[in-house]
Amino acid sequence: MSDIFDCKMCGTCCEGRGGIVVSPKDLTRLARFLKLSEDQVIERYAEYAGSKLKLRNADNGCCIFFAKDQGCQVHAGKPDICRAWPFFRGNLVDAESFAMARSFCPGINSQISHEEFVQAGLTYLRKENLLAHDASHEANALIVQ
Repeated sequence: MSDIFDCKMCGTCCEGRGGIVVSPKDLTRLARFLKLSEDQVIERYAEYAGSKLKLRNADNGCCIFFAKDQGCQVHAGKPDICRAWPFFRGNLVDAESFAMARSFCPGINSQISHEEFVQAGLTYLRKENLLAHDASHEANALIVQ
């Protein structure tokens, strides 16, 4: 995968207030990783936006678990949406979205074509069981036909 994407741990994808969706499977993983109950994880680190659970942002606009000087504090327990980056539906179906992601993410190989990216991305998402199917509780970015 490193010839397509090699994460530089810069945290750029951890910025923004769009929200990191936490599926039921993610909540179980995070709770286990943090050694907390699922209710404690929700109370301390998450909030609901409609039916979807999302991680809160810190005051700096980054995910509550991202520290600029230390990176992701829950890397081994992170949600599927984080595990899937940069292979989001928008980047897979739209060449312009892919070009934009490639322009700000230093981990995406600047020499690959959109077609190569799509092929590698779909293979990765399937292999890692990261595709979502429940739009009411999972990240829309992981629902790919």
